[in-house]
Amino acid sequence: MDFVLTLITDPASPCLSQEQVDRVRQELTGQGADVGPADWLHQNIACDIGFSRFAPGRAETTARQALQQAPVDAIAQSVWDRRKKLLVADMDSTIVTGETLDELAALAGVGEAIAEITRRAMNGKLGFADALRERVSMLDGIDAGLMAETYKSLELMPGAATLIATMRHHGAYTALVSGGFTYFTRRIKERLGFDYHEANILDIQDGLLTGRVMEPILSPDRKLQALNQMAVASGLDPELTMAVGDGANDIKMLAAAGIGIAYRAKPLVRDTIRAKVDHSDLTALLYIQGYRQAEIITSGQS
Repeated sequence: MDFVLTLITDPASPCLSQEQVDRVRQELTGQGADVGPADWLHQNIACDIGFSRFAPGRAETTARQALQQAPVDAIAQSVWDRRKKLLVADMDSTIVTGETLDELAALAGVGEAIAEITRRAMNGKLGFADALRERVSMLDGIDAGLMAETYKSLELMPGAATLIATMRHHGAYTALVSGGFTYFTRRIKERLGFDYHEANILDIQDGLLTGRVMEPILSPDRKLQALNQMAVASGLDPELTMAVGDGANDIKMLAAAGIGIAYRAKPLVRDTIRAKVDHSDLTALLYIQGYRQAEIITSGQS
């Protein structure tokens, strides 16, 4: 088989049945695909279906139609170079559940105004750099100690710790590249064991934020460049890379990776990037690579 379709559901409420898998296989066969047997990676959570003579995008569409709105993600790809050696991840609303700048702004009393700009920027309605400068300018004069309070309230996205622990255990290089701030990426890197982090730097004078971001701002082009540079430095073919993110500033990086995952993403990203995870947690990225239950390193991080 040249391709594989992976069906994945949320491990917190596993609901993928053999009946659903059989229905997808029947639909693919009925539309002319050569279809292999079901191969369960994790019972009731993730299952592979090998196929040939059928386009991956069409296979995903066929699967979603057959699943009839069930909370199951469907990702199709080539069987070759499926297991990746480099992961580049966004942080806000990807590795952590919230937007760190919005949460910092809420503590500073300007949360609503900043959150609205964030929404527009992440949906591609505003240029990222200008939107970031505008949002940070509203933090002029606030106590930098609020960043520590913000960090304490951050929650990891379900499956984040397991994703990083498993990929590192199996020899992959993991990087956190964020349009957020190094104060947070440094701590998330240490908490989860990422190999590398990169983000923007907030200017602080006498314990207060100045309302400025140190230049250059980490742009969408820089996310793309970071992915490419790390692949070259590791001697990796681009097909051996994976990227994950949710916002408009992630699109270039996602499109350039061997497989880019739009994770619970904004509408513009979902419309642009074919591989989407809407229902599962971040362990979906492991099943997409063909990891089986016994290979996954469960982490107790929270």
